[in-house]
Amino acid sequence: MGINRDLKREGIEIISTIDTLTVNTLSKKIANTLCKTFPELNLDTNQLFMRISRLNMCFAKLPQGISAKYFYKNKTIYFACDIEEENLVSVAIHECIHYLQEKNSKNGGIEKLGLCDYTDGNLPGTGLNEAAVQLMASKCAESPYENVKYFDIEIPTNTPTYYPLECALTKQIAYVVGENVLFESTLNANNNFREQYISLTSAKNYFTIQKNIDTLVEAQVKLEKLYSDLQEYDIDEYFAKKTIKETEVQKKKIKELFINTQKLILTSYFDNAINLTYTPKLIENYRNKLYSFKNLIGQVEGDNFYNEYYIDKMEELEKRYEINPNEITDLVVVKSTFISRLIKKLRTLFGLKTSYETNE
Repeated sequence: MGINRDLKREGIEIISTIDTLTVNTLSKKIANTLCKTFPELNLDTNQLFMRISRLNMCFAKLPQGISAKYFYKNKTIYFACDIEEENLVSVAIHECIHYLQEKNSKNGGIEKLGLCDYTDGNLPGTGLNEAAVQLMASKCAESPYENVKYFDIEIPTNTPTYYPLECALTKQIAYVVGENVLFESTLNANNNFREQYISLTSAKNYFTIQKNIDTLVEAQVKLEKLYSDLQEYDIDEYFAKKTIKETEVQKKKIKELFINTQKLILTSYFDNAINLTYTPKLIENYRNKLYSFKNLIGQVEGDNFYNEYYIDKMEELEKRYEINPNEITDLVVVKSTFISRLIKKLRTLFGLKTSYETNE
């Protein structure tokens, strides 16, 4: 009785149960895909198949926009009844990862769901975990990258229809630590990813980023609710104007939260990492890693933060070459000259003043 009430609350109405043969076929395909996509996780195909095949699977009426949903209380995946058969595997992978990442307590309750802490009533890490799971599912599906624009933010993404902003930020974090570490912690519900990120930045930065991503999810859910309210036929003019005004507030909040979180991810790592660039090789690695970060950022018209930050760090690297003349080799001199030329070109390109220029 309790489960039925919970399902009704989630907007799930069961249509039919998927037969055992189909479940086994899906389970085998999903297990093979996960093992093939993530060889570094050392997954066992047979063990995965056995675990996934124990799941119940049903077709159901689901809330609009949802293709599938895993319900942990009865270990069941519910698929939208109108889903195409050829799409079952790709849709099921996301939900199966949720099932596999469960870490249960002795009494059977959930302690962790991947990167999300279920012992805290606020469920910190929900947004980060959801984004990490989607990144894994998109990698399994070999989804292509494309540039999309949300809330005036242009981002490169391979998950354009499912929390693209959260996925973009999570991919930036993974770039710092490594995707393998992120995916291993996501699937095995451990703290390896968190601890490594903290060791490269700080605990304060990690938990701020985690909270910001959770807040980003909440803001988008609230915005969707406001849009839904506007579609009501009997809505009065005063309420409509008030709701429209609130949607603008939420959109501005989402945009600012994304930009500020992106800046924090960038600076919290690279501000620390530059202190370890004490050899030519480390300096070159740092420069390359900072330069490549630009491929992950969300672009907002008029925001030159990344460009200015990059130039500032190049100038700082140039000073490091000058500070250690005893360690300078011909190669370093060439690199230093290259950095100087690069800084000048970038400042000209972006219309920024050099450190010795003043306004007249």
